[in-house]
Amino acid sequence: MRGFLVFFVSVAVMALAFWAYRENYETQQALQENNKLQRELGAAHERLSVLRAEWAYLNRPERLRDLADLNFERLGLMPLQPEQFGRVGQVSFPPRVSLINNPVDVMAVTGPEEADE
Repeated sequence: MRGFLVFFVSVAVMALAFWAYRENYETQQALQENNKLQRELGAAHERLSVLRAEWAYLNRPERLRDLADLNFERLGLMPLQPEQFGRVGQVSFPPRVSLINNPVDVMAVTGPEEADE
């Protein structure tokens, strides 16, 4: 009986050692993948900041004004004038439509005794 117990414990120790060995390598692989994703994320943030800087450079008002002047014959772009803006009273808003078709009188439904309380 004692030999069986020793054999069982030694097999259990070897199984646990194999499991720990495998978990160690899986953890190392997960850490490497995490580091790779962190590097990719950093590179994406850097590309995004470069793109934002390029966008800001290309959208400078003086550059856009020069482009509009160069292409005036083809595009016909004019600068905005204060007369082009209107007042809120000049906007024709659609009429308000009530979504309630059959309104219910709440006082009539609850009764007079509840209204006195």
